[in-house]
Amino acid sequence: MRIATARNVGICLVAGALVLSMGACTKKSETAASSAATATSAADLGGMDALIAAAKQEGTLNLMALPRDWAGYGDLMDNFAAKYGIKVNDDNPGASSADEINAIKSLKGQDRAPDAVDVGTSFAISGAKEGLYAPYKVTGWADIPDSQKASDGTWFADYGGYMSIGCDAAKVQVCPTTIADLLKPQYKGQVALSGDPLKSNSALMAVWTASLANGGSADNIAPGIDFFGRLKGAGNFVPVKATAATVQSGETPIIIDWDYLNAGIAQTTANSGVKWTVSVSSDATIGGYYAQAVSKTAPHPAAARLWQEYLYSDEGQNGLLKGFARPVRLPAMQKSGKVDPALAKVLPAASDKAVYPTDDQAAKAKDTMTQTWANTVK
Repeated sequence: MRIATARNVGICLVAGALVLSMGACTKKSETAASSAATATSAADLGGMDALIAAAKQEGTLNLMALPRDWAGYGDLMDNFAAKYGIKVNDDNPGASSADEINAIKSLKGQDRAPDAVDVGTSFAISGAKEGLYAPYKVTGWADIPDSQKASDGTWFADYGGYMSIGCDAAKVQVCPTTIADLLKPQYKGQVALSGDPLKSNSALMAVWTASLANGGSADNIAPGIDFFGRLKGAGNFVPVKATAATVQSGETPIIIDWDYLNAGIAQTTANSGVKWTVSVSSDATIGGYYAQAVSKTAPHPAAARLWQEYLYSDEGQNGLLKGFARPVRLPAMQKSGKVDPALAKVLPAASDKAVYPTDDQAAKAKDTMTQTWANTVK
């Protein structure tokens, strides 16, 4: 119970005896927490001012799996903390979407459990089916396309981009521009993913892109799994989690990842002798978004909801754009003139060939990966 502060005790003393007033303050705090935990919008708490007050009273926001160089999240977390005076904990920044789901389950009831998660669409869907998320609709809810959110508010897309091929031109004589190129013998020991496709949404999408380039479809990821089996057999695929650090060390000179993440690597490694190029693969690519969700058992329910409001505000969406990601409210903000034009100009070229899987297709692809990846890519 967050009552033992000089400010709270002082207020209670004005009302009367210390013991009685502490009881009153406790009741008020618990009521606010209870209301926040069931609020499906800021209006349910009496508006944004009331939500901000409740979140400040909690004083903490628990997040995880958010690298500071991912989609501008470093600045977003810092700016949120400064704006509202709320401490932001980012546990295990290198964790995957699957790790976030597991943390909600394993840390349930603990103060260090995640308050909100940033996960790939397939994990957003599976988590919602398991009843892990609390329904909540941000103020900009109407700007999010119906196809990119759950109608009940249990999850909603936030930002996205296209699968691309990043390459260090300082170490690779001719950088690949297609998925088919990756099988060439000149790329032996050079091709990597950003994680394990069984846990990482971005890695799964890379495999799916390979499927599209090899006769697969949004309904069939299997050819992509077979492709990576051949890539591993040829010695081209390096089973290392690629990061800016592995790029700088020369361990992973070619990475298949979201265009905004590859663009981020280009910025991060610009002064280290790396000549990082980014191209959306010309033979096939997947377009996709990451989703936000509030944990149903969030230890800081008001802060969790305020975090969502911040991310979907004009300030938050421009912050994602600064990180080279395409914010979900971008079209609406372009119409209203709320987009920072300088930031919009630095986005990697868009692809008119991108495939956008549906929710059901994403869930099916995840199931297929779980059943066949380990035996195919040995």
